Amino acid sequence: MSTSTEQFPHYIEFRHVYKTFDKPVLVDANFFVDSGQTVAIIGRSGVGKSVTLGHIMGFIKPDEGQVIVAHEDVTHCSEAEMSRVRKKVTMVFQSGALFDSLTVSENVLFSLEQRADYDEQNKEDVVEGLLKLVDIWDARDSYPNDLSTGYKRAVAIARALAAQPQCILYDEPTTMVDPIMSDHLAELMLRLKTQLGLTSVVVTHDLDLMNRVADAVVFLYQGTIIFFGPPNDLVKSEHPHIREFLELDRIVRGNAASAVQPAAP
Repeated sequence: MSTSTEQFPHYIEFRHVYKTFDKPVLVDANFFVDSGQTVAIIGRSGVGKSVTLGHIMGFIKPDEGQVIVAHEDVTHCSEAEMSRVRKKVTMVFQSGALFDSLTVSENVLFSLEQRADYDEQNKEDVVEGLLKLVDIWDARDSYPNDLSTGYKRAVAIARALAAQPQCILYDEPTTMVDPIMSDHLAELMLRLKTQLGLTSVVVTHDLDLMNRVADAVVFLYQGTIIFFGPPNDLVKSEHPHIREFLELDRIVRGNAASAVQPAAP
């Protein structure tokens, strides 16, 4: 595995990445994420967003091109080598991937059990600190099945933070979450970025979330990156597929807002 901040100056980078399953899923994908940045990956379902995360985590290997993670070329890494990289880069799955038989505190504690640098009291203190950081200390004795989707995501973020990663990947963090919790998760992601300096990649359909947390946006269309740049430039894009996506989002938001308006007397 080759590594060098001079050779690989970006924390994450895709260099001419191609991936085909039954059909092309990523086609000559090029983008990068610098340390401390948050990059959002957006686009319709089935365009390669989750496959992109899979490449970063090493669950999927490219057919062609290079994948750089944590300033290292992980394109041809063994599973043992990727295990080391995954100590720096962790993922918050859409499902939360929590243990239903463990309480919220025990789920977070699970990530600390393999850490030799903490004694039992340290671990309890760290769990308390993490749950307070993500504002779910009041749910510490609850079980995942008793929690809303948004709370489960917050627990999953706390558990991910227990490993002290440099980078977190979020897979649709606000999907199936009510607006209040969605707002809370966005605030939490911003706080982790500013307080901890975390690097992040966020796959999302949520343009509000994108606008609030992203320094740069990757727009995928049929496996091709048709836009990579700041969110403010995305809304100015004249690309027809981007215009269509933004217009559809505007219509959906308008319909949702109309649905919650009180009926006229």
